[in-house]
Amino acid sequence: MDPYLGYEIAAAAVVVYGLAVYGLWRTGRIGPDRHLTLFGPALMLKTGRGRAALDRWGRFVRFWTHVGDLGIALAAAAMGAIVGLLVLGAVVSTRLTPSQAPSVSEAVGLPGINPFIPIGYGILAIVVGIVLHELAHGVLARSQRIGVKSLGVLWCIVPIGAFVEQDDVQMASASRRVRDRVAAAGVLANFALAAVFFVALSALVATSVAPNAAGVGIAYVEPGSPAGNISLAAGDIITALNGTSTPSVAAFESAIAATVPNASVSLTYFSASTHASVTTSILLGTNPTNHTRGYLGVEIDGLTPAQLRSILVSPLTSSAGPVTGTIDWIVLPLATIEPITSPTSSFFHLVGPLGSASPSGFWIGANVLYWLAWMNLLLGLSNALPLVPLDGGLLFRDFAASVAARLRSGWSKAHLEAFATRASVLASVLVLLLLAWQFVVPRLG
Repeated sequence: MDPYLGYEIAAAAVVVYGLAVYGLWRTGRIGPDRHLTLFGPALMLKTGRGRAALDRWGRFVRFWTHVGDLGIALAAAAMGAIVGLLVLGAVVSTRLTPSQAPSVSEAVGLPGINPFIPIGYGILAIVVGIVLHELAHGVLARSQRIGVKSLGVLWCIVPIGAFVEQDDVQMASASRRVRDRVAAAGVLANFALAAVFFVALSALVATSVAPNAAGVGIAYVEPGSPAGNISLAAGDIITALNGTSTPSVAAFESAIAATVPNASVSLTYFSASTHASVTTSILLGTNPTNHTRGYLGVEIDGLTPAQLRSILVSPLTSSAGPVTGTIDWIVLPLATIEPITSPTSSFFHLVGPLGSASPSGFWIGANVLYWLAWMNLLLGLSNALPLVPLDGGLLFRDFAASVAARLRSGWSKAHLEAFATRASVLASVLVLLLLAWQFVVPRLG
């Protein structure tokens, strides 16, 4: 197979897209006064339809004003949190070796580029998040009496985008508070969606999923190993080894550490294929990295089935603490646990009203909810960055102007605007440097 096939297909797609756009432009179908126009390399499909709906939704002025104020506070908190994480990442990166440094693709939160974001679930989640993010901007804009000229979709970006085109003149002439309500609406919408989908996933798992047994889940069995010779398989759960129960990974590691090579020990496990508990004897081999220890030949999941269920249901009440539980929930994709597929899904059975549902269909639905929550959280945090032209960039500009107005009461409006512009540019540069730092610095050692 041609190792450059993917690049060749991508290059061909770019050429075809370029020729199509050129043809549309030559025939007069693309232009600033047309339904089709260009936004950089992306093709904008604009329409006036939908503006009446924005007017209807935005007529509750007092309600949306309070929502906008809440959005400003939430966006400010998110801005501080994400910048703090970038600073922490920069500090940690100074201790990483070149082999430990993250790749640039891991920093791009786009399906198909980021290796941890599945294409199908990722595209669905990012499209839903972007569309509702933009609709929130439109509703808040109309509630604050700022016009919306058009709305529509952006084609030929990864994977697809949406936009609500506000009246630039009215936005520029509006007060900072009004402008910031509109800017913060998208961030608030993404965080609200993340919370809604998280609660839906939590309720679904809490009422419908139960571990098959209390033990450690097997992710992989080495062929020809002692475990492989007794037909132990990925998806089974080890509940006891040599008379010692193994409810946690630490307990399993302790039990296997107490064994010696060529010893016959008892093993109890729940079989995913027979849906029954099995107790058998197994002749251990010699551990290849420690010849004094017995060798079973299995790879154990880092989270037990009970722990994984607990994280999906309520990470804030994790036994390791709310912070660790939340981090565990977020990094499930990095641990290759999410999306949940076989053999991980084989650790559980369905109960309650969905007990007779198709397990594969159930886990597809659960994965959709997880990625909708995860991607909206990512979009909310990303857009809160004080980086032009993101929402956070506009908010930071107005925050800087507000602070300067209090500290420099004698400055003119033009002086304040100039200062705020310089501050937002400086913040954008610093954010870009922090983003690049964690990829460049470890590779300099």
